Amino acid sequence: MTRILKKALGKIFKWLLILMVISILPVIAFRWVPLPGSMMMVERWIQARSEGTPITLQQQWRPYREIPDSMKMAVIAAEDQHFADHHGFDLRAIRMALEHNREGGSLRGASTISQQTAKNVFLWSGRSWLRKGLETWYTIWIELLWPKQRILEVYLNVAEWDDGVFGVQAAAQKHFGIGASYLSTRQASTLAAVLPSPRNWSAAQPPAHVQQRAQWIQQQMNQLGGPHYLRQMEKGREWSRPDWLRLPDVRGWLSDSTQPEHNRVRLFITDRHYRARGLIDPGFAAGDFQAHVRVAE
Repeated sequence: MTRILKKALGKIFKWLLILMVISILPVIAFRWVPLPGSMMMVERWIQARSEGTPITLQQQWRPYREIPDSMKMAVIAAEDQHFADHHGFDLRAIRMALEHNREGGSLRGASTISQQTAKNVFLWSGRSWLRKGLETWYTIWIELLWPKQRILEVYLNVAEWDDGVFGVQAAAQKHFGIGASYLSTRQASTLAAVLPSPRNWSAAQPPAHVQQRAQWIQQQMNQLGGPHYLRQMEKGREWSRPDWLRLPDVRGWLSDSTQPEHNRVRLFITDRHYRARGLIDPGFAAGDFQAHVRVAE
């Protein structure tokens, strides 16, 4: 009986090892090779055909050097402000999202750019525990095997920006009639602003809330340090804010008491980093806010 059990366990271990190697091989290959597509693109194509509305997928690969810094910074500011200094998972953002959801707010995710890249390239959409587990697995290996600029390059080439439109080159052509390398800062921030719902929000004709979000993204791009952030990331150094952007080691929040809820700004400050949540109304008067601050433990 013991011999049979050992033999069975040996076979299970062998097959698990084979599956592990098979799953890692494309991660290794895509470290250098431009992606021919993504699982998200395949899923969208199958979904459209099953609904009787076939689509033509639009995607053109653009190398990292041909994507403007403003576009890189826009998605970092919008989606993952700690991209340069985490290892695939932003634990602070996860904790904040859990607290927000527990308090009864609208459901908020905390997926990093690395996690979104893993999902878009290798997996399917959905919220099952299996998919989340595989997303974690691929995120770990992507962070181990790819430099940060490669992760950002792949993300910008596979992200969805409209029905059947994938990657920043196709998005720039679809919404603005230009190539990605010619995107202005305003256009880049608008493209980043529609990422939460790219098939419902238009970057070409952005509704008011998208325009507000794009303005907020531009502010965050400047607060993060702009190109300096990218240069530090590309050198493989942990990101630290320039001296003129550093804040005291406190944790707290500011809210503009004169503005409606959707225009309030939350400012979280921890270990010389801060994350702004919400939208800053550029028109509010100085002093029209309440500050609640406590020293970080």
